[in-house]
Amino acid sequence: MLEQFQNYEEHISKAIDWVWKLVPNIILAILLLVVGLWFVRLINKMVRKFFEKKDYDPTLESFLQSFISIVLKVLLFVLVVTQLGVKTSSLIAIIGAAGLAIGLALQGSLSNFAGGVLILLFKPFKIGDWISAQGVDGSVKEISIFNTKLNTFGNQLAIVPNGQLANGNIVNYSAEPIRRDNYTVGIGYGSNIKKAKDILLELCANDERILKEPKPEVYVAELADSSVNLSLRWWAKNENFWGAKFNLIEQSKLKFDEAGIEIPFPQRVIHSQEIED
Repeated sequence: MLEQFQNYEEHISKAIDWVWKLVPNIILAILLLVVGLWFVRLINKMVRKFFEKKDYDPTLESFLQSFISIVLKVLLFVLVVTQLGVKTSSLIAIIGAAGLAIGLALQGSLSNFAGGVLILLFKPFKIGDWISAQGVDGSVKEISIFNTKLNTFGNQLAIVPNGQLANGNIVNYSAEPIRRDNYTVGIGYGSNIKKAKDILLELCANDERILKEPKPEVYVAELADSSVNLSLRWWAKNENFWGAKFNLIEQSKLKFDEAGIEIPFPQRVIHSQEIED
């Protein structure tokens, strides 16, 4: 019984000695944590002021600020735990293994995350631009870290993963202030080509939405099977493009009808034959 009590006393004495040895490390770790958090806040404040002076995308600014803050806090955590006596190599190995497991589990999300960073950095499009990508046409409504939201022509919401968006082809119709259209219309072989060309150019001249420079041009594009195809090339500002295009299509049909210019269309002739009894 006495021997067992002496063993307890010996363990308690060793525990007290271990605590006294650990107390300075705990105090230093707490000081390091306090100073480190203050330093992290200072760095975040400097980063925020830096972005205020630069014209970056607000989503990118928010993401980078959060990312820098998380990285600094992880480094601070490693320093604090190391100060408590945990070996750095063991801690790094644990963090690395956890990071690898998380990376494998979230492989698709990480691809979208990387794609979002690339889109926000290189800016192939911005909010409000009309783009065509991944088989979807629409106006960019929102650019987030993992996906991009498009508002389609029919007012549907299309959500496209950033991983596919960053690695695929993107057509940005709003990147340039003006846009050209190639309007093709067919006329009959017996119609007056010069008169048809004059009508198309006159329509362009009378529509204020169609730019006069670069000036509209019309060519004979093809001698097709049943029509002579004319190609009208004209320019307009992005905001006027669709209105000018629809008006041009309608007015060209009306003016061609007035001038007696035929627009061929497929026709089917059906012959009926009476059978005598």
